[in-house]
Amino acid sequence: MPTRRSVVLAAAALPLVACAQQRPEPSTEGSKPMRIPYGDDPSQFAELTRPSGESKGVVVVIHGGFWKAEYDLELGRPLARSLAEQGWTAWNIEYRRVGAGGGTPATFDDVHAAIERLGALDDVDTSTVLTLGHSAGGHLAVWAAGRHRYATWRTATVRVSGALSQAGVLDLVTANRDDLGSGAVAALLGHPATGEDEAYDPRQQLPLEVPVRCVHGRADDIVPPSQSTDYVAAATSGGADAAVELVDGDHFVVIDPESPAWTRQLEMLDELAGR
Repeated sequence: MPTRRSVVLAAAALPLVACAQQRPEPSTEGSKPMRIPYGDDPSQFAELTRPSGESKGVVVVIHGGFWKAEYDLELGRPLARSLAEQGWTAWNIEYRRVGAGGGTPATFDDVHAAIERLGALDDVDTSTVLTLGHSAGGHLAVWAAGRHRYATWRTATVRVSGALSQAGVLDLVTANRDDLGSGAVAALLGHPATGEDEAYDPRQQLPLEVPVRCVHGRADDIVPPSQSTDYVAAATSGGADAAVELVDGDHFVVIDPESPAWTRQLEMLDELAGR
């Protein structure tokens, strides 16, 4: 992932323009983020932002950056703020990344532990927990929805009820073959991705029992849209509840809280929550 550049939506698709015209106005400013640790490592913490009124549920925000240490949860703060303004409890998580104690299994263990920490927080209802992640965070968001299938995380008590992937890396084998992030997948796993990496690879975990939605910029030259479209095609052919929406813009348009793409994602989160 290159140096973060400004996010610009040059030309919105017609359906998204309609969404923008009906964009909901924030009813509250929400609370200020509260930093809460879930482990002893400096990277094992999250920021909780509550809405001022009744919460719709929890959205776990997982930042991207090809799992690399130089990127952190600052990338998720604008989204967490917007989510709280729209009535969600936002849980913006940090985790150990490659170059800062992360990789396999530490990165996955941290995402699991951060989600589990929700169950011990006062006045946080975990009956609806959605994961939202960008790029590598999209990979982790969808992975988290099926983590309880595997022995290491079978004790999960806080289950994910739906996932929204924003330009996510959802097929590690293909991403490794295409050298996305200049060897980022092999750096995460400690080896080139193969069919033996099911426990870490959303594509190999299909079908999931919970709905997955994907949003991806058509002009994304960092993570190709095929990562989303091929995942959804495989998911639906296997009977899973999955869908993808392509939007005009690049890799970063999906995390611009001022864009019609984000307005549509707010609607998708409501739909995932059954609202």
